[in-house]
Amino acid sequence: MSGRNNSRASAVFVSLGGNLGDPAASMGKSLRMLDEDAGTTVVRVSSLYRTPPWGKTDQPDFLNAAAELSTTLAPRGLLDLCLEIERRLKRVREERWGPRLIDVDILVFGDRAIHEVGLDVPHPRMLERAFVLAPLAEIAPGLIVAGRSVSERLAAMDAAGIERLPTGQGWWRAGNSASPAA
Repeated sequence: MSGRNNSRASAVFVSLGGNLGDPAASMGKSLRMLDEDAGTTVVRVSSLYRTPPWGKTDQPDFLNAAAELSTTLAPRGLLDLCLEIERRLKRVREERWGPRLIDVDILVFGDRAIHEVGLDVPHPRMLERAFVLAPLAEIAPGLIVAGRSVSERLAAMDAAGIERLPTGQGWWRAGNSASPAA
């Protein structure tokens, strides 16, 4: 597969979310597909979080999670893999901030700053979104983004309505039935 770095693995953090169909099942399948890729391993996954819609508020609540990956893929290769997973799970991009079956976003790729067409890392709006920072702070509270830790940034913002679900961190593995209704 093209898009590989030499063989040096990078630590990457991704955000997952959805509010249509069975978002927990879609996110779990996404994580398993990432883990099955020869160049990517899922290292750690947050609990599921129920979050109110953001941007466009007349839609169902979302489920969100964050994951740490180790990958030998180049940033563009990982983005291509994430987009292919969304496509295979039938994601349709119709409306910005609108309802969706699945969303997989690259938040942080090692210590790299990337600004290319279609790929901005660190994710340009992650620091404005408690629904991204809450699950990320669970698995990487000391992760420094733009000079401050994720947990410090989360503590300084309004996280009203965000609920950590009692799923634990293994909810995404095949055979687990932690699919709370969205």
